[in-house]
Amino acid sequence: MAKTSAVYDESKIKTLSSLEHIRLRTGMYIGRLGDGSNLDDGIYILLKEVIDNSIDEYIMGYGDKIEITVAEDTVTVRDYGRGIPLGKVIECVSVINTGAKYNDDVFQFSVGLNGVGTKAVNALSSHFRVVAYRDKKSFEAVFSQGNLLHKKEGKTTEKNGTFIEFIPDPEIFGEYTFNREFIDARLWNYAYLNTGLVLTLDGVKYKSSNGLQDLLYAEVGDDTMYGIGHYRGEKIEFSFSHTQNYGETYFSFVNGQYTSDGGTHLSAFREGFLKGVNEFFRKNYSGLDVREGIAGAIAVKLKNPVFESQTKNKLGNTEIRAWIVTEVKSGVVDFLHKNATSAKKIEQKILHNENLRKELNAVRKEAKEAAKKIALKIPNLKDCKYHCEDGKKGENSTIFITEGQSASGSMVSSRDVYLQAIFSLRGKPQNMYARKRAEIYKNEELFNMMMALGIENDVEGLRYDRIVIATDADYDGFHIRNLLLTFFLNFFEELVVAGRVYILETPLFRVRNKKATHYCYNVKERDESVRITAGAEVTRFKGLGEISPKEFGQFIGEDIRLVPVNVKSIKAIQETLGFYMGKNTPERRTFIMENLI
Repeated sequence: MAKTSAVYDESKIKTLSSLEHIRLRTGMYIGRLGDGSNLDDGIYILLKEVIDNSIDEYIMGYGDKIEITVAEDTVTVRDYGRGIPLGKVIECVSVINTGAKYNDDVFQFSVGLNGVGTKAVNALSSHFRVVAYRDKKSFEAVFSQGNLLHKKEGKTTEKNGTFIEFIPDPEIFGEYTFNREFIDARLWNYAYLNTGLVLTLDGVKYKSSNGLQDLLYAEVGDDTMYGIGHYRGEKIEFSFSHTQNYGETYFSFVNGQYTSDGGTHLSAFREGFLKGVNEFFRKNYSGLDVREGIAGAIAVKLKNPVFESQTKNKLGNTEIRAWIVTEVKSGVVDFLHKNATSAKKIEQKILHNENLRKELNAVRKEAKEAAKKIALKIPNLKDCKYHCEDGKKGENSTIFITEGQSASGSMVSSRDVYLQAIFSLRGKPQNMYARKRAEIYKNEELFNMMMALGIENDVEGLRYDRIVIATDADYDGFHIRNLLLTFFLNFFEELVVAGRVYILETPLFRVRNKKATHYCYNVKERDESVRITAGAEVTRFKGLGEISPKEFGQFIGEDIRLVPVNVKSIKAIQETLGFYMGKNTPERRTFIMENLI
């Protein structure tokens, strides 16, 4: 049979305007869309891009106040910087590659999307209004979906600066809701990274006097073993302390942008910290022992940052390593000389870590034979072809942690064998709250899972981009989920902080008749589907094993629904784990009785 295809000629070649291209290929510019339930959802990126422009003004010495309001779907941002030049207001918010970010004399350390930011906000908003105030004159322009509706010039008594109002377009984002906690966290980051700047959200003030020292205290609280170390230079600022937690926890920024996946600046900070400690103590301590339990924050300013993705999660500049290592080493040595008590506590922590590692090595030796046996084939692991170490090919590589063989059965035959691996638990894992790391080696299943993930020596050895907990939507499933989260938060909290751990959402109901099938994730969706489906048959999925392989494929494919495991601040982790996963207490019993439905 002859192959049929559409005619491919000159008439099929399209030239889109820059704003049309943003609407058509939204993901290229702002990453994911989302409904506002995730910190990285598009509506928060729009808000960020507008505020970033105001931050750039502050960095250059103009305007120490930014006022923000969020009322349902409408956002406003008013800064008191120089204001967009009146003759270029329309171009600056609607023509890509137009702006002053390309001029080093005007903006040296820009944090925005390099001249794309407000254009993306404009293109992706059903309503976008910009007003520039300069020297008693104003210029206003109103757009919808990037199209100019009207403009006007006038005189004003307003102080210099820029006002922007926008409504994210429901045609692009669907139904969405702004989560105040996410906005709150972002505004605090702006305050910590720009000491002296005052931001307000609906009248609530955000201001920091001590920068990253305040950030680390907000995240770690009173769990630190000594006073937080703090250094601020011309192009770098960092703070650090040690806690009793396992692993290393970092918050890294480049030009105000949070780099959740770190990059050159973070690896250089880790190296500089080790060198500073060893120089001060005149020892050759291992990096594992020096940094175990560390919490740190680092921010650098760069003229030409190179990121490994459009959404700027990881810094790629290699030429900055040497000077960051040198400056961090110098700052750490200076802190240790000036703070003898803190230096003593750091030394005690290093020696404690050394002893723990020796104890761990003894247990590892016992597990060595078992490790040899499973080195080639880890029980209960159905691996995929590509992993994190395979670069671009391994992007979005995912390991699903399931309960039992029946639950993973449907998943095994419907998964993407190139990027999706499955690790099946045999039952409920051990509660690892308040246990030593050596206990992992005495528990065959958790040991196998740790080896499958590749995180035995360091979380940087993680083999998969995403760790997805896939348990049944029943009480046993929720209990297993909590036990797994306890395991990760107790021993590998940096994986959670870095946004690597997710919960898989699968449908609770199937509503179908002879013509249509609807999968529903909650009771509201089920009731709506029943209303529009004549003669509907409703199935309640009690476990993942009840979903056929043919059906399951669509739930772990392009439309996969993942709920990221977020930690508001690491200082609350141990307290929360202690309450829910520690010994039974009258307080927990009372809480359960009061909250039983």
